[in-house]
Amino acid sequence: MEGDGGASYERNVLEFQSYEEYLDQQVTAEDVFYLEDPEHARQIVELGYKGKDFLTREEFEAARKAASEGPLRRKKSLETICSVGKRFDDSPFLYALAKREELVRNGKLSTIIFIRDVVKGQEVSGYIDYGHRLKVEDFEPYFNRKKKLLPKRSDLSHYNWKTHTLYYNNSSTFQVLADNEVGLLFKHKRDRKTINVDPKAPTPGDNSNRTILRTHEYTQVTLYDHVTRRKN
Repeated sequence: MEGDGGASYERNVLEFQSYEEYLDQQVTAEDVFYLEDPEHARQIVELGYKGKDFLTREEFEAARKAASEGPLRRKKSLETICSVGKRFDDSPFLYALAKREELVRNGKLSTIIFIRDVVKGQEVSGYIDYGHRLKVEDFEPYFNRKKKLLPKRSDLSHYNWKTHTLYYNNSSTFQVLADNEVGLLFKHKRDRKTINVDPKAPTPGDNSNRTILRTHEYTQVTLYDHVTRRKN
């Protein structure tokens, strides 16, 4: 029974304020009676004379540190996922972004968002590197519906249909290949695969998928997901 108790103390080290308090839980009344001093009883436990199912002082401190920091790390990780705990039943667009957010943040998925919409009376369209925007912007306002995600001149591409002004920019993940016979392409910088965003193309390319969203939120939305394959 005492051995089982030692294992449980290891799992619940945060219940003890000090190593001495932890040792006290291993000391029995019989130990104190024969040794006539609680401190001597602790020393007997610490020296290992009562078996091996308990932690040394170094192990106790390390276990307390790991136990206290673990939940904080997990909490911090969840807090960086802005869409956690939110519902988007009436927003196909935000629902699609929320499903991809964690995968994009940890680098397992790369997503290009094509948006076409009317902004301040002018129709604009553009391709957005979702991963890049997540790095440089706080997406909490977007998922809280306080801001609307729209193409910027600093995105992969931005086109104003009224003024006919066009901008292209490379991102940390994608290289823009604009002057191409088959149309606009985006090359992934890690695996060097290209994503073809021509809606008439049979597929967007290797390891890529195209999803057309039907939503009242924008004039047009298409998502291009690319899964990178690491080379052995």
